[in-house]
Amino acid sequence: VKLREFKSCVMADIPGLIEGASQGKGLGLQFLKHIQRTQVLVYVIDINESNILEVRAKLEAELGEFDKSLLDRPSMVAVTKIDTLSESDLAALSKKSPAEYIFISAVARQGLERLLQRIESALDQTRTQGPAD
Repeated sequence: VKLREFKSCVMADIPGLIEGASQGKGLGLQFLKHIQRTQVLVYVIDINESNILEVRAKLEAELGEFDKSLLDRPSMVAVTKIDTLSESDLAALSKKSPAEYIFISAVARQGLERLLQRIESALDQTRTQGPAD
């Protein structure tokens, strides 16, 4: 992924984890092993989920069951599909959401620059502090 003209990073898209992935359900262990190689975690959660906080908690629980050190890595939440909400609904949701949430739409190309900046910042921070294992 190109961050700036002469700066890029490798990004892995890990398909949706299901409950029980940490115990080998589905393709869970195969995907979770790839996550161990990451420096920064970006939880991508659909804005139409009924409870975004709960979805993140479930994802973190699965990661923690597999490898607790994953929870020590820098992370952020990219709330996606914001183009499916009205501007007023999005503004209301944004106000009551945690500051680390980044609202994006791949289709409308909204918020992507901010997401890449946050990823770059987190990567820079991990490089100066060393790996999180």
